[in-house]
Amino acid sequence: MVSGSVMRHRPFALFWGARVMSSVAFQMMSVAIGWQVYSITHSAYALGFVGLAQFLPMFLLTLVVGHVADRYDRRKIAYICQTIEGVGALCLCIGAWRGWQTATPIFAIAAITGAARAFESPSMAALLPNLVPRSQLQQATAWSTSANQTAMILGPAMGGLLYGLGALTVYGAVTLAFLAAAFAVSAIKIDEPVRMRAPLSFEALFSGIAFIKSKPVILGPLSLDLFAVLLGGATALLPVYARDILHTGGDSACCARRRQSVR
Repeated sequence: MVSGSVMRHRPFALFWGARVMSSVAFQMMSVAIGWQVYSITHSAYALGFVGLAQFLPMFLLTLVVGHVADRYDRRKIAYICQTIEGVGALCLCIGAWRGWQTATPIFAIAAITGAARAFESPSMAALLPNLVPRSQLQQATAWSTSANQTAMILGPAMGGLLYGLGALTVYGAVTLAFLAAAFAVSAIKIDEPVRMRAPLSFEALFSGIAFIKSKPVILGPLSLDLFAVLLGGATALLPVYARDILHTGGDSACCARRRQSVR
């Protein structure tokens, strides 16, 4: 079996493209929001709230999103979430264009997109097994995981480069990427098995936690990953280091030019 054969399946190719565009767009948006909030507030404290605004909805919705993905059409969930994220990016784009943006609406949009992302991620992950034959599932998973990891690397770099051209540029690119991802997901045509919708109970809501708690082999790696994610939030402070310590970036260049003109 050739390595690229899984991409011949149109549903998977659309899924893969949507995942790449959505993941890259989310990373670009996070970088741009951080830089813009710091440009407006000049406060490292405010930068911490950017990460909190994106993370808190994901944390609060953890027990809900999996059940939603299991009980409803995953394509529709992903489509709706990516559309919401695209509209949020469009609002940021309009705000940057008109020049009336403040930190408060940026925090609100970051929280909304974080909530949408919380529903999108498990829905996209659970959609994958329905897109390719069982014999190619391992290959498809490798492609999907590689796409997501690559987006985690390229997204922030692309966001930083485009932000050098202005917030309007990066938010415009993010809007197009999210809407293109939503269009790709809406074009996926598959026959999903009918899922039984058992009544949602308190026990069912916490069944995942009970299972993980009963399996120490799973609990250990998940705990390590949790701490890595929590401590990794320090990257939100990178605009502070870039502008005020390393003296790089567009804002620093502007400040340098102003100092030279004063002299």
